[in-house]
Parts: sequence; structure tokens; C-alpha cells
Amino acid sequence: MRLKSLHIHGFKSFAKKADLTFNTAITGVVGPNGSGKSNVVEAFRFVLGEQSLKSMRGKKGEDMIFNGGKDLTRANRASVRVVFDNGLTDINGEYKRLFDSYSFDEVVVERAVNRDGSNEYLINGSACRLKDIQELLSEANIGGSGHHIISQGEADRLLSSSNKERKEMIEDALGLKIHQYKKEESEKRLMKTKEHMKEVESLRRELAPHLRFLKKQVEKLEKAKEVRQQLTELYREYFAYEKVILDGEIADIE
Repeated sequence: MRLKSLHIHGFKSFAKKADLTFNTAITGVVGPNGSGKSNVVEAFRFVLGEQSLKSMRGKKGEDMIFNGGKDLTRANRASVRVVFDNGLTDINGEYKRLFDSYSFDEVVVERAVNRDGSNEYLINGSACRLKDIQELLSEANIGGSGHHIISQGEADRLLSSSNKERKEMIEDALGLKIHQYKKEESEKRLMKTKEHMKEVESLRRELAPHLRFLKKQVEKLEKAKEVRQQLTELYREYFAYEKVILDGEIADIE
């Protein structure tokens, strides 16, 4: 996996647009305390879909937006865009892309947050859901948290993590995240299906008395139709008999 560039605008201390290009295998960001080095790492977390504001040293979405300074007004929106190299790479004699679902040589992931706390997610300029970004990144076994980004003090956390946390990290590293997303999605659909089945069953019980009433009405209508047909036949026989009698009387009179 290779990052090509990171573009930050209005995120935390980045009031103006900042473009970071990564042309070497290893890149170092240096600067004095308070210069915003940690904000660069948090920008990565942010654009990769991190949902824990605490891990980005915030309490609400508005804390991610530049809040103004001595000569600069506060921003109403913060956006971070990361560009991945998705070109074909020779892996053990087989050419593969970082993200198999995209045939572009570059894949751009972008996230923005507004003052009202609403988030926007984009892949290659097209609006998408957080879930779409998570599934995309899971193809390359990367994400906003876990073992991919190790901030200050997190090395000790990884070493002292519980069995459950280690299990999650190993599953993440093995590329099982996408299968977990699919499993969770399937479970949600099953829950919705069960709820719909309960609603249908409740509706069926509610309609059962009406169906029984309608069934009786249909039986009465069918019986009435049968009686009507019988009466019609009897009328025909009666009038035929009367015609014979009347014809005889007319003949006698003539």
C-alpha cells in the first residue's frame, strides 16, 4: 500500500488548505510542540472513517473544525482527502491493485464534517456511505483504528491489550473485516425479516375474524345463486305447463 498525498482544509489547526505529498517510502513530520503534528495523524484517522471522537481529542463533530484565530475567522466545514496509489503491482508474479473493486490508478477517499455535526463521505468524488468506505478500506486491510495507526502511548496499549482486543487486531490484519461487515449486515437483515414476519403474523390474526365473516358471506351468496337457478328452472317448467293448458283452452274456444 502506498499513500500518494493528503489534503487537509479547515480541519483542527489547518485553517488554510494544506497539501502533503508522499514521494518517499518513509516520511517524517517534524515541528515544535503545538505545531499540529498530531493533527496530521488525526486527519488520517478522520478520513479513514474513525468514529471515536475521543481518539481524535474531541467531544463532538464541531471540535474537528478550525475554530478561528487572531487574524482568521472560524471555518464552517472541515474536509480531509487522501489519495491512494491503486496502480497494478507485481505481487509474487501476479499483478494486483490495492483496491480490486476499482480499476483506476488512483483512489481518492474524502470525508467532511459541517458545523451541525453532519458528515459527508466521497470515493473518487462520488457521494457514498461510511459503510462503503469501510468496505473499500477492508479490501486493503486498513482502517481508521486498530493496528494501522499507532499514536503516542498506543504501543503500550497494544502490548497490554486484552484477548478480545488482540483477537480483533488479528482479524483486522488478516482481512476479515469485510466479512464481519457482511455478517453484521446479514444479521440486521435477518432481524428486519423477523420483525416483518411478526408484523405479518399480527396482521393475519387481526384479519382472521374478517376472513371468516367474508367466507360465510360468500357461502350465503353461493347458496342464493343456487336457489335462484333452481327457481328459474321451476318457473320455466311452470310457465311451460301453463302454456300447454292455455293453448288447449284457446283451441276449445276456437
